Amino acid sequence: MSGAKSGRQLLRQEVVEGIKRYILEERLRPGDPLPTEPALCEALGASRSSVREAVKILAALDIVEVRHGHGTYVGRLSLSALVESLTFRGLLSPDDDFQVMADLVDVRELFERGMADRIVSLLNEEQLDKLDGLVTTMRRTGAKEGHGFVEADRAFHALLVAPLGNELIGQLSMAFWDVYSIVAPHLDGFTHADETATIAAHQNIVDAARAGDITGFMKALGEHYAPVRRRISEARARDSALSRKPSGGSGPLTVGP
Repeated sequence: MSGAKSGRQLLRQEVVEGIKRYILEERLRPGDPLPTEPALCEALGASRSSVREAVKILAALDIVEVRHGHGTYVGRLSLSALVESLTFRGLLSPDDDFQVMADLVDVRELFERGMADRIVSLLNEEQLDKLDGLVTTMRRTGAKEGHGFVEADRAFHALLVAPLGNELIGQLSMAFWDVYSIVAPHLDGFTHADETATIAAHQNIVDAARAGDITGFMKALGEHYAPVRRRISEARARDSALSRKPSGGSGPLTVGP
């Protein structure tokens, strides 16, 4: 019985790889149509059920997109599966939350600091004005207003790397930002002082970019991420202290993004 199951899994994976290979060999792009189900069955020498299972797997990974009544197309190839995996990892194990957060902050800063010279040189006046506008929105709404502040923060970092024209960096940056925003509320509190420092750091980033000051730009990025790391470290220390206390104490701490 287990041998038969293993055989089915192997066949399904072979069909998955066959469809991926077809997309690459035919140089298909996102949105391009794939052959019909009967054509795939014939081309891959697989049963209809195996092809359907393979398509479901590839659709979950956003490699293909099934448009009911129209057919199957090459997907957007987004990082949604990576976001889901990282988010689930952080939420599944409370002990892992802090490490997930620390890792994500490192990756976000790595992108922006590593590309600092190119970002500063490529940002145009219109983009700089939009960044200024997003900082104004953050200042006007405040973190307690919820979505307005968070959405402006996300849009700020998306626009910051947009001039690079690197779709992979853009997707990864936003993927890690989304995971961060989902996992963050499970950590410690976001104070008014943190909010003020966050807004000031974003403004310093824009001002340095507008002045063409790469050193100042990187310093401002450091000012932005240092408090985040401090809050993670403090939350980790408090959580460790609570775990050493007898049961019956307070519940888990929470933190805003």
